[in-house]
Amino acid sequence: MRHNPSTVVVLAGQAPDAMLAAVGRSMNVSLVRPEASGPGSGSGALEAAAGALRRAAGISSPYVLVAADPLAAVAAEWRAMWEVSAGPRGGEAFELRAAEALASWRANRFELPDYYLILAPAGPRQQGSQATGPSQEQRPDFYLGPLRSVRPHRVAVVAATEPAEQAAEVLAALGSLRHGRWWPSLEDVIDAARRFYPGALAESESALAR
Repeated sequence: MRHNPSTVVVLAGQAPDAMLAAVGRSMNVSLVRPEASGPGSGSGALEAAAGALRRAAGISSPYVLVAADPLAAVAAEWRAMWEVSAGPRGGEAFELRAAEALASWRANRFELPDYYLILAPAGPRQQGSQATGPSQEQRPDFYLGPLRSVRPHRVAVVAATEPAEQAAEVLAALGSLRHGRWWPSLEDVIDAARRFYPGALAESESALAR
């Protein structure tokens, strides 16, 4: 568990530069972007995100928003396993990315943030609500599925499309984050992803009431 006074939040999803710039102007929020890494979503992106989280841990600010996630490649491969349009796909790529993330985590290159804040591309959703827009309900999503199932209070969602609206919703979400138990080990998170299936997304909604 982290012990510095700041609340570190990873922003997962496609974040427009205009939105990040608007959030970064808030006096209560420090924005951390990853340093340049190699192309693709492999170990270079993982290490860049891990480095961003390490820098975030040393910042004294009410909130530190990190625009990078060391689990991004894990999330992408988990989603790819369940994409019906792509045809049947095994879990080899997911296991490879999971092993890379676990190796980095075990080597203390990063810790999980206090919270994950998910940028939903469509569908109305209010912070703390159990209602999810249809597009998100039906799509396999690592963050809204297995990650949220292990610690519902540590995954928040913002649904907006325009950068200005996204920035306002992100700031509002930061101010209404709920307390809850700390994350389990990353091994347990990965194991939950292995056991999770997209049909359980609706079931995981009931966990939000815990």
